[in-house]
Amino acid sequence: MYAVSGTLVVVGSANADLVVEVARRPAAGETVLGGDTRVVPGGKGANTAVAAARSGGLVRFIGAVGQDAHGDVVLASLTEAGVDVSGVRRVARPTGVAYIAVTPDGENSIIVSPGANGDLLPADVRLDGARVVVASLEVPVPVVEHAVLAAGQAGVRAVVNLSPVAVLSPQVFALLDPLVVNEHEAAGLGNLLALGVRSAVVTRGALGADVITAEGTTTVPAPKVDVVDTTGAGDAFTGALAVELANGESLVDAVRVAVKVASLSVTLPGAQPTYPTQARTNRSASSRP
Repeated sequence: MYAVSGTLVVVGSANADLVVEVARRPAAGETVLGGDTRVVPGGKGANTAVAAARSGGLVRFIGAVGQDAHGDVVLASLTEAGVDVSGVRRVARPTGVAYIAVTPDGENSIIVSPGANGDLLPADVRLDGARVVVASLEVPVPVVEHAVLAAGQAGVRAVVNLSPVAVLSPQVFALLDPLVVNEHEAAGLGNLLALGVRSAVVTRGALGADVITAEGTTTVPAPKVDVVDTTGAGDAFTGALAVELANGESLVDAVRVAVKVASLSVTLPGAQPTYPTQARTNRSASSRP
């Protein structure tokens, strides 16, 4: 049985996103001119934590940042969103950086330099008071595996966004409820339930998401929106999903809310600063016929 009350703990990366708009992605060996560079807080873990907090969750973030200006930017964004940053360690390595090229259709290409994220340790993980722990794979795999195994021992629900895809132990897969991947990651993994997970969610962008359990697959459609920038949409989805699960919602109902949050997140440029609040999500849902 899972714990009946508590905090959402997010274990993951924290980066400074260096975002530039380009007319098209460069081919190999080609130089393409872009717009002005924007520096915004990012990282799959920090994005998930901010999205969860803005969705109304009580959130603690476990991560590592450098003792530099980029680290200040990341911590300020987390704090402003209401995230507990007592679990963030500042290290000698530079804060992680993501180099993001955004094309006019809102799609993006990303290169991540992990930096301080690589210094996160299993010993940094604290699950006291947690109901749900959610982790992603821009931090060392042993940290993620430790967090999930510790969650299993404590009766805490474990959610992993397996992005980027990595090999986890069978014991870790067996505790995931759910495993979250996008459609491209799912295609490479094959039959998700065969990995041994308790449940899985496959995000499909404008098509919504599929909820996969032993009872079958349920498709949750996404509302139609004008896409501006898809950066961090998957993290917004995971954060909102985890909050709803922490609130005791069923997996399908949690995915319904997460799809709305992710859809709203792509209507504005950037990630953390534009994630919808709980009030905005509710207004959007009530305004549709």
